[in-house]
Amino acid sequence: MGWLFLKVLLVGVSFSGFLYPFVDFCLRGKTMGQKPNIVIILADDMGWGDLGANWAETKDTANLDKMASEGMRFVDFHAAASTCSPSRASLLTGRLGLRNGVTHNFAVTSAGGLPLNETTLAEVLRAAGYVTAMIGKWHLGHHGSYHPNFRGFDYYFGIPYSHDMGCTDAPGYDHPPCPACPRGNGSSRNLERDCYPDIALPLYENLHIVEQPVNLSGLARKYTEKATQFIQQASASGRPFLLYVGLAHMHVPLAVAGPRANPRGQSPYRAGLREMDSLVGQIKDKVDHTAKENTLLWFTGDNGPWAQKCELAGSVGPFTGRWQIHQGGSPAKQTTWEGGHRVPALAYWPGTVPANVTSTALLSVLDIFPTVVALAQATLPQDRRFDGLDASEVLLGRSQTGHRVLFHPNSGAAGGYGALQTVRLERYKAFYITGGARACDGSIGPEQQQDPPLIFDLQEDAAEGEPLQRGGAEYQAVLPKVRKVLADVLQDIANDNISRADYTQDPSVIPCCNPYQIVCRCQTT
Repeated sequence: MGWLFLKVLLVGVSFSGFLYPFVDFCLRGKTMGQKPNIVIILADDMGWGDLGANWAETKDTANLDKMASEGMRFVDFHAAASTCSPSRASLLTGRLGLRNGVTHNFAVTSAGGLPLNETTLAEVLRAAGYVTAMIGKWHLGHHGSYHPNFRGFDYYFGIPYSHDMGCTDAPGYDHPPCPACPRGNGSSRNLERDCYPDIALPLYENLHIVEQPVNLSGLARKYTEKATQFIQQASASGRPFLLYVGLAHMHVPLAVAGPRANPRGQSPYRAGLREMDSLVGQIKDKVDHTAKENTLLWFTGDNGPWAQKCELAGSVGPFTGRWQIHQGGSPAKQTTWEGGHRVPALAYWPGTVPANVTSTALLSVLDIFPTVVALAQATLPQDRRFDGLDASEVLLGRSQTGHRVLFHPNSGAAGGYGALQTVRLERYKAFYITGGARACDGSIGPEQQQDPPLIFDLQEDAAEGEPLQRGGAEYQAVLPKVRKVLADVLQDIANDNISRADYTQDPSVIPCCNPYQIVCRCQTT
């Protein structure tokens, strides 16, 4: 256990000034050649239609739209799951939840996280000479060895899970509105549902909680500062770097930075979208001023909008899931309808990724892992199989070929967690199970088994409104292909080196900086 104690000591040293303690920026500095720097920015609960470059009705993403005009925009890009933890686990492993073990969200009381025998992108790149940092929402385990500092990241600054999973003094906009953290000796309150009154949301720097509860209105500024400082120092070192930023936007509660942050009286959602866009713009500006020609910036989302939150949810654009709407419930976050997992995505790398290009290649968050590993001239782990593909040729503008087949795992709306019962096959999409998540009006679409499956032609019916006629020639031609690819992947998974996540709940693992204060307060206001 001596090595573990030493590692805890090193990564737990407090951040001071502009220095990242014990992050060795200079090791092997000038021997790494021109391996590209990698910046991955993951938005939370952002809709495909929230990006102005995707959907003309949106006017709140000027920086992202500029990035689209200077880089590549992907219009058929998908999250690997339509809820938080599974999507993030797949980004960092290139593997679906049935392989990496993460099929649903971890809780405040979760003792486990992303299985320790899974290799993360940060671990692969660090072995290849990269300096690595993670800023923002983690949500892959916060207790013990599941913390980001033990999963390949030299530096961590952020929150351990979603920012609605703990009370704050300024709770922001939400449905239902949650009260602030209690003060004094009593915590007995008449609470709305979906609130977390018993524990305050913590903010970590490496292994230390530096603020609890988090000031949500200042979080975007802090993330920007830490990200730009890391880029500056890593660039100056001569070593390649990986920066993974997990934004709080556009998840609820939505916080506004100050009275001047919303000068035009916009809705809270639009104000939050503009704040997120500004944050991304500042990170891009820092890249442009330090390492523009040798940095890939990849922006995307973890899943679609949380429709249950009504006007505090984003736009799915044309992917409205009309068939499910008629049955009731939401066809967005937590579902396998397009609105749940088709997400905005941009790649920016001046001189390498062609400018002002729209790619129609069928791609996924799963592809980030193998693509970045290939660009970094690193090696994929050899003892497991991957669901992502190396999309380098697409990024470089040499190909429009992505996946022929994608599988969309159940993410809470219907069926067992992680099960593969929705199949994308070229232009077609087959549902062996349907169901909606909770909608704004409170309705939930019923879970329905579909065997034979519903099949939609997305090229003709992006809204998923009218399935092909089961007796028709087109349906009969597609059905055996769908059955075969589904049988093949299930057999492949059965023969793979798969992991099992520990979803044990233990109140003793709740992050707490000061157990002697109500809701674990560790700062005075």
